[in-house]
Amino acid sequence: MKADIHPEYHETDIVCACGAVYHTRSTKRDIKIGICAACHPFFTGEQKFVDTAGRVEKFARRYGGTKATRASAPRKA
Repeated sequence: MKADIHPEYHETDIVCACGAVYHTRSTKRDIKIGICAACHPFFTGEQKFVDTAGRVEKFARRYGGTKATRASAPRKA
């Protein structure tokens, strides 16, 4: 292996939104994730509501609306 070209690995914690913590090594420190094997419906067998509808409202609040605005062009009669 060549010297000084490989990234430096650090001891890190991967923290899920459900509270599960995984200790591993990575090039990044303290990684936060939204869903993991401890809370994912495929692994748990439970249906869990994941808020995807909130993304549209967040976009509307940030950018003022979800309707596309058209450049006003003169109408032909």
